[in-house]
Amino acid sequence: MSKEIVLPNGTVAIEAEYREQLIDEFNNPYIKALPEIISKEEIVKKLVFRPKIKNDELFLPKEYKLNMLPRIYKLFLPLPLHVDVWNMINTLIRQGYVARNPFDSKFKRYSNVLGTKIVNKIYNLDTNENFRTTAQCGLLLGISGSGKSTTVQRVINSIPQIIIHNEYEGRNFNQMQVTWLKLEASATGSIKSLILQFFMQLDSLLGTNNMQRYVSKHLSVDMMIPIMGQVANSVGLGLLIVDELQHLDKQEKNVMNFFVTIMNSFGVSLLLIGTPACCSMLQREMRIARRVSGSGAVIFNPMQNDKEFEILIRGIWKYQWLMKPTKLTKDIVDTMFEKSQGICDLVVKLYVNVQKRAIEKGLEEITIDLINKTWNKEFVLLQPMIQAIKSNNMAKKMMFEDIKEIEIANLAPKIEKRRLFKNDSIEEETKTKIVKNKKIKISELEKDDIRRIVLEGKKNNKSEYEALQESGILINLDEILGDKV
Repeated sequence: MSKEIVLPNGTVAIEAEYREQLIDEFNNPYIKALPEIISKEEIVKKLVFRPKIKNDELFLPKEYKLNMLPRIYKLFLPLPLHVDVWNMINTLIRQGYVARNPFDSKFKRYSNVLGTKIVNKIYNLDTNENFRTTAQCGLLLGISGSGKSTTVQRVINSIPQIIIHNEYEGRNFNQMQVTWLKLEASATGSIKSLILQFFMQLDSLLGTNNMQRYVSKHLSVDMMIPIMGQVANSVGLGLLIVDELQHLDKQEKNVMNFFVTIMNSFGVSLLLIGTPACCSMLQREMRIARRVSGSGAVIFNPMQNDKEFEILIRGIWKYQWLMKPTKLTKDIVDTMFEKSQGICDLVVKLYVNVQKRAIEKGLEEITIDLINKTWNKEFVLLQPMIQAIKSNNMAKKMMFEDIKEIEIANLAPKIEKRRLFKNDSIEEETKTKIVKNKKIKISELEKDDIRRIVLEGKKNNKSEYEALQESGILINLDEILGDKV
């Protein structure tokens, strides 16, 4: 086990221990000091967390039981999706370090040139040095409450955040290595607030004064980005995690320039976390979409009512502070799914509130009636969203940007087709262009193509309106608002 070192500001770091690497490009002190690459079975053991519950706690007064219920929120049961996130994060950190070996002469020269430019207040990051980044960009997308941030936190907690180097292969190597840093985009969508958060977090973590030394209210974002990147390299930053990405969609062009600069000019890998609301922003920027394609995207869609959902329910069902533990039945599983529509956070919160209601009312078992009553009373604000998911109606889902399901295929950048004009006539764009007066086969159209929907409706003696309404493209306003109008 690595020796712990307490920094002057009280932060606990570990002393570097270098492990032999089976991959040639990993012979780099930053990578050799990281935890070992482990198997799927070992990953599951690292991620799983089951809080303790004692038998004698069942006989405590209800006031105590109510204070024990939040333990359920700490429960973490790894699923295949979580193993994918583990592997993604560990790969991103290692790949970012490959081109940033602190003993590589080319990288040291490149870093020194950038540093000199920043000192001389030359903020153009282009240099003549031949530095080719190996940094990659990972993406976690999913609806709110699907467990993205919780999973990431669980994974990075297993990676020492600060590693202290003193000597490497007989050479002096006085270096502090920060393996990861997690930022959260503000609701204002400001890049500047993200950069300031970066400096503040590093200063808090390491006891440094970078904020005071480098940051001034007179500095623009363009001036602060190079300083941020150089500081990131000076502390050997492995991975920059940006959560709540959807908040940055107000200035997407500048945001994408920011991310690309961090990867290309400073070689730091990125992990972006957001809801479906940021999909359009990513699709419009080929540079980021291309990066994400390299490392892949992990999609946190709501769970289906299948074996995995049952595993989740069985896992939390063991935590009951009632005198008469209720046996889990298929009807209860189905009811929990119906109310939560497979959103993990909602499943757990509903279960906790059901027990809370039972304890407060002196009930000793969980029933479907109790689940229904708890849902109707405690989750009123969420019910329209859950109904939208349950209906699978496009129009209803569009009202709530963060609950759309995502398909990996839909993350590819959409390149808009342009018409070419010559002598006031439209030239043929592609060989597949529809020729005038040629009949269109229904089978040649996409399933969600309005033309296909209308044509299929006509075959079933439906009007255009009826066909579009049934497909969810058109919807009655009263149907959405219900009794609220």
